Amino acid sequence: MSSKKEVFDPNSFRDSLGTMKEDGKRNWVYPKKVSGKFYRWRTYLSWVLLAILFAGPFIQVGGRPYMLFNIFERKFIIFGAAFWPQDTHLLIFLLLIFFVFIILFTAVFGRVFCGWACPQTLFMEMVFRKIEYWIEGDANQQRKLNALPWTSEKIWKKGLKLTIFTFISLLISHTVMAYLIGVDQVIEIVSQPPAAHLSGFIGLMAFTGIFLFVFSWFREQACIVVCPYGRLQGVLLDANSINVTYDHVRGEPRGMIRKNKIEETPKGDCVDCSLCVQVCPTGIDIRNGVQMECVNCTACIDVCDDVMIKVDRPTGLIRYASDNSVLKQTQKLLTTRVKIYSVLLVILMGAFVALIATRDDLGATVTRFRGMTYQARDTGEISNLYEMSFINKTFDQQLVELQAEDPSYQVEVVGDQNWTLAGQSKFDGRFFIVKDQKMVSVNQDDVVLLLLQNGEVIDKIKTSFVGPISKE
Repeated sequence: MSSKKEVFDPNSFRDSLGTMKEDGKRNWVYPKKVSGKFYRWRTYLSWVLLAILFAGPFIQVGGRPYMLFNIFERKFIIFGAAFWPQDTHLLIFLLLIFFVFIILFTAVFGRVFCGWACPQTLFMEMVFRKIEYWIEGDANQQRKLNALPWTSEKIWKKGLKLTIFTFISLLISHTVMAYLIGVDQVIEIVSQPPAAHLSGFIGLMAFTGIFLFVFSWFREQACIVVCPYGRLQGVLLDANSINVTYDHVRGEPRGMIRKNKIEETPKGDCVDCSLCVQVCPTGIDIRNGVQMECVNCTACIDVCDDVMIKVDRPTGLIRYASDNSVLKQTQKLLTTRVKIYSVLLVILMGAFVALIATRDDLGATVTRFRGMTYQARDTGEISNLYEMSFINKTFDQQLVELQAEDPSYQVEVVGDQNWTLAGQSKFDGRFFIVKDQKMVSVNQDDVVLLLLQNGEVIDKIKTSFVGPISKE
């Protein structure tokens, strides 16, 4: 045997995930029940957010959804405003605003969104975990139950839990589908046999399976392995960012309290009870510092405050704080980086508002019909065939017309002469531009078309007209 003394590396916890054993197998996390003021506030907030989430698809303004993310038809309604593929630049601006806001918020307040408002945390900790505690008991009882053979009690409890989990997953999947295709279509899918809407039925079952898998088995791995937000913390955070932080200056050196005994060396306030580890839903030790796995759920704050009260020491050993506030007793929020992010956010928001204010209510595209040049008519006229596409971005009916700015050109519509577009609809059609051959002076000429909305010119569209030059 080697007599060399093994040196402890205080940063060894960073070598592997807390949810993984040394042999590479998963270390299942059984977080203890937690209570306290932060947990109560999170519970109240979760009720509000979940109510908004489930009610969202049913909220309508003027008979139309307030929120719709129809990726299948490439149609989005955000806060009552509709966006079509032609508005991609607006959606890009909206996404940029969202990402810059997340970066700014994280630079100041850390990963607080994950612990307080993320749907994954809301459902896992405030819905599925509570049901699990109700059926299987606290952490130790869950461990014992999982270690037991498949007795009638275990089958009953596991079956009941899986049944409730499946029902909630179904409810979530129907809500997600309502955001994607609308409530009316979801009601139509569920009210008819699966064969009548096979793709919709398959989509609902797929979403249900995904949610059931995530909340019954994958759990915290979604935050640790899949979500990129936690991995970005190392880039977004600095010494002034506020996080769930252990005050190591006050807490170290940690150790158990022994009554009526004078300690040889003074100890910190941490009594090394490890309860902060036991309540953590991702299985980490917050005393090791800021970690990728921490979702700022505040469970460790509540349990530590409870212990501090019992041992007659000040609360806040684990609290919302920055590294600088712990080390230097100073807190600076408006750093240079935060100011730059704030200015960038204001600029993006201003640009977005300007683009929204100047957005056209009617989108139109005109292209020459592919594979054709011109048609010579018996009447001595030359015609070119075109395709057009109109999108009514408003929620009101619109009458659309096309007229040539040059009176020597005439527009002849193929099919229905009345281009009346219902609200939030798209129309594709064809038309001819006709000109007397005697007036054709060049092989290819530019033509300006006037786009009329309810009789008023709102735009000019330029296209080309080809034909043989008149010999007369």
